[in-house]
Amino acid sequence: METVHLGPFVVPRIWTGLWQLSGNAWGSAPVSKIREAMKRHVDMGYTAFDMASGRTFSIAHVYLIDWIIYFIYVRVTYRPPQADHYGSAEIIFGQFRNSLSSESPRVIGATKWCVFRDITVDRETVKAAVSERLERMQTDRLDLLQFHWQDYTSKGYLETLEMLHDLQIEGVISSLGLCNFDTIRMDEICTQLGPGVIVSNQVQFSVIDTRPLHGMSDVCEKHDVKLLTYGTLCGGFLSDDWLGKPVPDPYSGTLTPSQRKYLDMIVNAWGDWELFQSLLRVLRDVGARHGAASISNVAVRWVLDHPFVGAVLIGARLGISEHIEDNYRVYGFSLTAEDNRDIEAVLDRSSGRRMVTTVGDCGAEYR
Repeated sequence: METVHLGPFVVPRIWTGLWQLSGNAWGSAPVSKIREAMKRHVDMGYTAFDMASGRTFSIAHVYLIDWIIYFIYVRVTYRPPQADHYGSAEIIFGQFRNSLSSESPRVIGATKWCVFRDITVDRETVKAAVSERLERMQTDRLDLLQFHWQDYTSKGYLETLEMLHDLQIEGVISSLGLCNFDTIRMDEICTQLGPGVIVSNQVQFSVIDTRPLHGMSDVCEKHDVKLLTYGTLCGGFLSDDWLGKPVPDPYSGTLTPSQRKYLDMIVNAWGDWELFQSLLRVLRDVGARHGAASISNVAVRWVLDHPFVGAVLIGARLGISEHIEDNYRVYGFSLTAEDNRDIEAVLDRSSGRRMVTTVGDCGAEYR
């Protein structure tokens, strides 16, 4: 298993994403089965879990049902300073980790504080947000707190991060990270806070969405920050399951919210379904050269082969659909120059390299 240093921790390069627990649209399972699935992951070495992402969609980039969900939750039920909707992820994870024996490996829980609207930036507000997560996760110190700020027109994110750093110095936060910050703001934040304060930025990165290659990678190297990437499998579209299949109907009700989002990106921002099928065939051929690695294995390996990537977050519908053994095969090979040439030949025919201007820099689709 490959590992990476992240703040004070040594963590695996594949993390388990718990966004399934943010709602029933991904399917649901009894808590007992979810805990059993978490234990299976830990036993296989997947000892890092990421709490569900706060979903804040721009109406220009989502389907109507996603906007309705966003409007109802964020606009109607929003209560500062929480500003997140994680479902039960933090609670279930905290209970699970506390149930482990002392002989179990160290299990890392990364959570978030996502600020969607204006808040009063003061120590009381910031401390309340951190305290809430400590209570939900049943711990006295957060392993990794990832911070998201929605409105760049307000510079409150700088002051808020300064206060979070103060709490880190006090010992209630082990590591600070960012979530969906763009290149300019990440550089600004790391410069102001100083070396080593920000350890990560969680952004979307895949063979489809290559925006981190256009500036973000340079800032990562400059400040020694690692990316924690999501969307690497495009909601499951980058898999053998979709090879040779017709384009799905986004309104059929059979797709998850993540799949509706990534389908829109594939057929509108990146290219079209026919070109996507060409990419899947190439990924399938590359996998065949490496002991029958799956399309998903190759897609994850392509991302991990970039040195500025710390880890890939792969969502798991715990107790419903898991790919523990298949994901583990990612560690068994590296892509060759021939593999990368074949993949790049398809990417050259796409609009992927223009997405940093058509969609915007990392995180722009959520603003």
